[in-house]
Amino acid sequence: MAWNGPPPREVAPATWELEPARPGAAPVRFFATRRMVPEILRDDALVQAVRVASLPGLVGASLAMPDVHQGYGFPIGGVAAFDLDEGVVSPGGVGYDINCGVRLVQTSLEAASLGDRIKALVEAIGRTVPAGLGSSDAIRTLDRRTLDRVLAEGAAWAVAAGFGKAEDLEHTESGGRLEGADPAAVSDRAKTRGAPQVGTVGSGNHFIELQRVERILAPEIAGPYGLFEGQLVIMLHSGSRGLGYQVCDDALRTMHRAAGRYGIRLPDPQLVAVPVRSPEGERYLAAMAAAANYAWANRQTMMALVERAFRKTLGLGRRALGFGLVWDVAHNIAKIETHRVAGRDRRLLVHRKGATRAFPAGHPELPAFCREVGQPVLVPGDMGRASFVLVGLEGGMAQAWGSSAHGAGRRLSRKKALQAARGRDLFAEMAERGVRLHARSKRTVAEEMPEAYKDVSEVVEALERAGLARAVARLRPLGVVKG
Repeated sequence: MAWNGPPPREVAPATWELEPARPGAAPVRFFATRRMVPEILRDDALVQAVRVASLPGLVGASLAMPDVHQGYGFPIGGVAAFDLDEGVVSPGGVGYDINCGVRLVQTSLEAASLGDRIKALVEAIGRTVPAGLGSSDAIRTLDRRTLDRVLAEGAAWAVAAGFGKAEDLEHTESGGRLEGADPAAVSDRAKTRGAPQVGTVGSGNHFIELQRVERILAPEIAGPYGLFEGQLVIMLHSGSRGLGYQVCDDALRTMHRAAGRYGIRLPDPQLVAVPVRSPEGERYLAAMAAAANYAWANRQTMMALVERAFRKTLGLGRRALGFGLVWDVAHNIAKIETHRVAGRDRRLLVHRKGATRAFPAGHPELPAFCREVGQPVLVPGDMGRASFVLVGLEGGMAQAWGSSAHGAGRRLSRKKALQAARGRDLFAEMAERGVRLHARSKRTVAEEMPEAYKDVSEVVEALERAGLARAVARLRPLGVVKG
């Protein structure tokens, strides 16, 4: 369903508003270049954003990032903040893959020095880190007591188990652990699904990608991040796997039964929500935090397994390899944060669905390594074009609750991508681009072909023009591991 309401109006550079759907309703604001607007209007995403604007207790506007596209309930790229006492929590505002996120890893290596060994590295990673639908057994299947520790401790569990270093936690959003997580709020079915999947990539748009820092765009910020031109870096994209999916599914069933008791009128059944302070809302947030912790433990474990593959393939010690975490950021999550509203600080529940936190320099939640320059923001592109490292700006706090885009954003559905890929040898096409591809499924490669995504450079342009974030470095893919 395309947008068929009044045309949006540009109220500031790369910032657009839709008229409220009814008197007293919250506005809808989205960020895009003028070239991007027609394609955004052809999608159902803005219709979904308008529905989000009708939810109780919304503070400010219903927001959409430049990579916005249709999702479940909220649009992917949607951001919304709710009052803790009068507002709601919605699983559709987080998504099925709770704390799906991206992690960027630095090395001391010049990418050019590896030559043909990129192929060997990609194959070694593909053997070491299971990828694909239902992938499992990267490490031993966790018993219930250990899994509960993962759900409570997050990335810290992985470090204690020998996967990485303590300093990695300082380079992870929220230290790799959300407070309030309660393993008891996670169903047995979710735990059964999650027990064998720690340290695995999964399927769909998840990946492990070897990249070259093609260009430094802000040297004064790239330095504290540990980035330099020509450097080999690794980007990992995965989430909470089957455990997070089940947590979402469980919550949706519970909330569909409960929403009517709270008198919440739903413009869309997918947008089911309950009060933040309700028993159902508090249980979901406790389970969601546990799933988020699982995702951080998953990515932390994946990173350590990738380092093992590097060291074995290249025969390098830890010091020579220089493996270290730049940053890990969540992009499917709801978090209680303090924001300035009408001149005073308020605690809000900020939903980011396919959107990334982007706090600016000086924010008290940032760790020491980036507090003076601002938080790294990781924006992957597609497997054939660039990805970017950005930095959060003060303007993003005022306009978007300190949020940014999470990637390029789909422009073709998976069905349409499969149709466009018919008869093509995408592995050969990727090789012509200079990208080594290791994938378990040709179908996944077709669904994730570069043409299925928007040009991430235009997404970044919109973020910069709107004042939400600033580009720090552009990265080019060299090798990709997918499911």
